[in-house]
Amino acid sequence: PRISQPVDTIHIKDFEVEDLALKLTGDEVPVINIVPGQIVTKKTMEKPKIENDSVVADTSRDILKIAVVERHKASGNIGIGLIKGFGLKKGAVASSVAHDSHNIIAIGTNDQDLAAAIKEEELMQGGLVMVLNGEAIGRMELPIAGLLSLDTGEAAAGQLHDLEILLKVMGVNVESPFTVLSFMALPVIPEIRITDKGVIDVNKFEVIA
Repeated sequence: PRISQPVDTIHIKDFEVEDLALKLTGDEVPVINIVPGQIVTKKTMEKPKIENDSVVADTSRDILKIAVVERHKASGNIGIGLIKGFGLKKGAVASSVAHDSHNIIAIGTNDQDLAAAIKEEELMQGGLVMVLNGEAIGRMELPIAGLLSLDTGEAAAGQLHDLEILLKVMGVNVESPFTVLSFMALPVIPEIRITDKGVIDVNKFEVIA
């Protein structure tokens, strides 16, 4: 018998841009620092940029917003934090490949594009996407469980290559950026990660933001 394919697996509870706001609770906030060429991350405490009483991305210091949105049961869980070392100068990127829970993970330079990238994930039912000024300017659809393409391996590789070139044009300076992004939500590798529950200090096994 033919096995049915796991499609229509991206279920995100309706949210507004305001739901991606990050409020400052002290002078400094924990920041996920990407370590080039490694899977580990480092935690620093940084004084963030503030606009309208909310923490915003600061591209001049390469400190960007990062979000993880629960996508299996539309629970509405959203984890918001900051990440350093990705390099994006404009827009936002999102992916439904986020080990191990494979929620939606996104990095953005502003909340509007961050929200648009997350919502684009639901529209295309999973994949990789680059958004600028609220519009998807590059995408790779992964409709099977939000993880697998229906295209040939050669075609999928070409799509990924084109997306990575686009990200590089937008300032991203890490190798294999979507692979790096996918591991930012894996809360078992030190020192600091983010899940739909919030920012996780892996060494302490605690939600810290």
